[in-house]
Amino acid sequence: MTPAARLSAAIELIDTIEKDRVPAAKALKEWGTAHRFAGSGDRAAIAGLVWDVLRRYASSAFLMDSDTARARLIGMLRLERDMDTATMGALFDGSRFAPAPLTEAEQAALSQRSLKDAPAAIAGDYPEWLDPHLAKVFGEDRAAEAAAMASRAPLDLRVNTLKSNRDKVLQSLAHLHAKPTPWSATGLRIALSADARNPGIQAEEDFIKGGIEVQDEGSQLAAQFTAAKPGEQVIDLCAGAGGKTLALAALMQGKGRLIATDSDKRQLAPIHERLSRAGVHNADVRTPKGEAYPLADIRSTADLVVIDAPCTGTGTWRRNPDAKWRMRPGALEIRLRDQAEVLERAVPLVKPGGRIAYITCSVLSEENGEQVRAFVARHPEFAPVPPEQTASVLWDKAEAFGEAALQSPEGLLMTPRRTGTDGFFVSILKKVS
Repeated sequence: MTPAARLSAAIELIDTIEKDRVPAAKALKEWGTAHRFAGSGDRAAIAGLVWDVLRRYASSAFLMDSDTARARLIGMLRLERDMDTATMGALFDGSRFAPAPLTEAEQAALSQRSLKDAPAAIAGDYPEWLDPHLAKVFGEDRAAEAAAMASRAPLDLRVNTLKSNRDKVLQSLAHLHAKPTPWSATGLRIALSADARNPGIQAEEDFIKGGIEVQDEGSQLAAQFTAAKPGEQVIDLCAGAGGKTLALAALMQGKGRLIATDSDKRQLAPIHERLSRAGVHNADVRTPKGEAYPLADIRSTADLVVIDAPCTGTGTWRRNPDAKWRMRPGALEIRLRDQAEVLERAVPLVKPGGRIAYITCSVLSEENGEQVRAFVARHPEFAPVPPEQTASVLWDKAEAFGEAALQSPEGLLMTPRRTGTDGFFVSILKKVS
């Protein structure tokens, strides 16, 4: 396919996503199935265009003063890819499979309009109904914070210290130009190409043998902030596919008791293979069966209960740019109830002096600090650990990280703009009585 034909395909896909209200990943998969003549490079390039339009969905329409799929693509090419009008005109030439030539109105918009006076929700590319929620957290910085959350994310890896070390993996992945992550001592970062194509890390020997896992640095740090130690009894209450379970196992050096469970047994399906590949032998996966509670035998004995809480996922917009446009106010209310419920389930598991690690991949205060304050009001036997103490596990980087992250009495908030990670909130709640 020619570059111009790829643009036409992207316009078609964006139109489908808008009119049929289908997730972008589903639309891209169905398009690929229906257009088998398109090679892997074509599909990757088209996907990159679509994802970038979704990143610039509001600002591109504002720039072009039009909300058509074509206008959004043109606006994105200017805002995200810094394409000049002449280059754009050579692609939009009306030839076979190419988009129609740029109109006078489109050329005028490109030359005369800007985002200078755009409202925060436009400049930051997020739904307008979320503006007061983001203002509560970031104030006047909300547009800049949200714009960073609309940027492309790199590919982050976690080195599995049960099987390897970072220096060794850096050498073996030198051909991918892997670099150490800024904060996590076990993290590696690979910058993606212009089409955002994954470098095929799953085919690397280090991945196949369990030496590395794909995990955003923010998620790695969230696991590290739990301060899980060898010999402890640790419960991963919302284990899902096991990303943080694997990180916890490495922190525990394979020693102690690690119990992984999830209320949705379907989410647990991949965890067994991942634990085996990573060389984890101290994990006990408890899959819910019928009405039986999988943790019925545990009462006040856990050193640490980790809650990777169900949330709106606002902190992962870099990786899921269409999710924010499909998010509705009702989803927040549902998640708040889910979070309160799972926090209550953790209470009877923790021993005196033990702790709950409450983690979300959200930047909204309702899901983070406000949720923690409500929990502590219900359970005064728990108290938040000061955020500087939580960050102390980073040793010589702790002070710099504490300055970069947003701190509150309840915990630490990471964001793409501040820490270069996905958005994560971490609160460590110690059972003091």
